[in-house]
Amino acid sequence: EVQLQASGGGLVQAGGSLRLSCSASGLPFDEYTIGWFRQAPGKEREGVSCISSSDGRTHYLDSVLGRFTMSRDSAKNTVYLQMNSLKPEDTAVYYCAADNEPWKIIHPVVTATTLRVELDYWGQGTLVTVSS
Repeated sequence: EVQLQASGGGLVQAGGSLRLSCSASGLPFDEYTIGWFRQAPGKEREGVSCISSSDGRTHYLDSVLGRFTMSRDSAKNTVYLQMNSLKPEDTAVYYCAADNEPWKIIHPVVTATTLRVELDYWGQGTLVTVSS
C-alpha cells in the first residue's frame, strides 16, 4: 500500500518559519516527482513547489520563490519544504502528492494554473496558519 504522510504544519506568526515533511512508503520513491500543493478556504488547490524525478530540479510558484525551499532525502524517502518569511496569505492546508509523470506536477506549479489531472498519490494534508 502506498502512503504519503505529510507533517510539520502549525501556527506561526508572519515572518516566521516552518518545515513540512512528506514521507513516502510503498513506492519506488526516486521514480516519482513529488509536489507540494496548498488549498486555502474558498480557493482552488494550487501547486507550490515540486522536485522532478527526471532531473532533480525544483520548481516553485512565483509567490513563494526565494522564501520556500524544497529538498529530497532519498535515503529516508522523504521530501521537505522549508518555508521562511511566511505571510498570512500562505495560510492553507498543504498536501504532498506523487506522480511518475513529472509534467503532471511541474505544469501546475510553474504555470500557476489549476490542477486538472489526476495524480497518482496524495498525502492527507497538514494545516499551516500564519497570523498577522
